[in-house]
Amino acid sequence: MGDTRKTKKHYASPKKRWDKTRIESEKVVIETYGLKNKRELRRTETILRAKRDNGRKLLVFDAEERQKRENELMQSLNRIGIFKSEASLDDVLSLNVQEFLERRLQTIVWRKNLAKTIKQARQFIVHGHIAINGKKLDCPGYLVLADEEDKIAYFKRPIEMEPKKADDKKEELKKKFDEMKKEENTEDKKDIAVEDKKEEKVEEKTESKEEVKEERAEEPKKEEAKEEISKKDSKEEKKDDVKEEK
Repeated sequence: MGDTRKTKKHYASPKKRWDKTRIESEKVVIETYGLKNKRELRRTETILRAKRDNGRKLLVFDAEERQKRENELMQSLNRIGIFKSEASLDDVLSLNVQEFLERRLQTIVWRKNLAKTIKQARQFIVHGHIAINGKKLDCPGYLVLADEEDKIAYFKRPIEMEPKKADDKKEELKKKFDEMKKEENTEDKKDIAVEDKKEEKVEEKTESKEEVKEERAEEPKKEEAKEEISKKDSKEEKKDDVKEEK
């Protein structure tokens, strides 16, 4: 049965390990499609090899059996979106690994502009920001079906792709600063208006007090003038009386 902790290997390694041309071409493929390691590439190559083997085996069967199995093979490839139109057995035998890598969830998220780079697409998927038909998927190597391609979207809420630039941040800070200044100026104006009203009231009070003082200071002068007038009148009356007696 084997050890349950050690799962069976799902890919086949190349026979010639240190082939320079193969290693260089694999590096380009890994960088282009944002693969984590060569294991992911080997798994895709294994799927491709299985499909091509099935197509090659069809040549052994008779016409009826061959047609039946060929339809099944074409349906399976159409289902995952490898062929979008009618294809033949020659098209199956001429498939390459890039056509299967294009059907990975990571690549389609990048092609649909849900991520800026292929590596960012992988990050979004692993962190649970991508969903198919509302269901979250965290497997970048998932082969997307043809019917599911239009249902790929962000999970729950969209992500802002472009962060705010430094210039935008500076402009926002300037706007906030200007708004704060305006508020402070309006508050200062209000305070100044209140202080002016208070000063006007104080000045009115002081003016009224000075007027009262002046009136009080003028009252004795008025009384003195009245007394002088009364004295003059009394002297003139006396003079008149003396003249009448004579």
